[in-house]
Amino acid sequence: MFDLDAYLARIGLPARVTLDAEGLGRLQREHRLAIPFENLDVRLGRGIAIDSASVFAKLVTAKRGGYCFEHNRLFLDALAALGFDTRPLLARVWLGATEVPPLTHTFSLVTIDGADWIADAGFGGSYAPVMALVDGWEVDAPDGARFRLTRDAAHGWMLLRKGAAGSTDGRGTGEGWQPQYSFHETAVADADLALSNHWTSTAPGSRFTQMTIASIVLPHGFAGLTDRRYHRRAGDNDTESEITDPRVYRMRMSLMFGIDLTADEVAALGLF
Repeated sequence: MFDLDAYLARIGLPARVTLDAEGLGRLQREHRLAIPFENLDVRLGRGIAIDSASVFAKLVTAKRGGYCFEHNRLFLDALAALGFDTRPLLARVWLGATEVPPLTHTFSLVTIDGADWIADAGFGGSYAPVMALVDGWEVDAPDGARFRLTRDAAHGWMLLRKGAAGSTDGRGTGEGWQPQYSFHETAVADADLALSNHWTSTAPGSRFTQMTIASIVLPHGFAGLTDRRYHRRAGDNDTESEITDPRVYRMRMSLMFGIDLTADEVAALGLF
């Protein structure tokens, strides 16, 4: 059984949210502010388990982070425990893509009073608030970016972003609206999630097998650590630096992202 009280404590919520769009938005927001996005276990060769028990043990009990298949498994379980009507979807991430990308992202479709909304507690590239699944729907993010949902003839739906690059992981940015990910409303089975998670965590062409990544959403910004490059945007203030000392890397990972690594683990990442 899902331990809802432990999950709410992990994300700093003192009480259950209301079963409406406002409550959904608050839950997603607090989740992203509290739990970092990271792929450290991929890079350390530990594999990624996405069953409910394993994800809860890692992200809640052990207070680690994870990537989308872990975050959104946990978030989906929390939504169900709260009483939301929800199911997973799969998406193609277009950040920096030059050809049709694989299905390497998952998020939640939530139905509230007959209307569909998308909620995403595990997109590591930026932060999009919950959005109604309506063609042309737009919403402002707390970091100043704007998001739009549009119908796409080839790919079903497309999520677009317009805003400063500093509140992203550096991909999929530029002038005007930039594609983030596309998706269909097709039903997704656990086997589909398992297959996509396996490719994402093991394929040589996957971003997550090539780079060591951590990020966290800030109240009005974003902080990320990609290999040795650290970047942070808070309001209109941008900071960027390269970390050259493994001790500084451990400290930054702990203080900014809440992830405590041993010196041996940092050495195993092969960054220094």
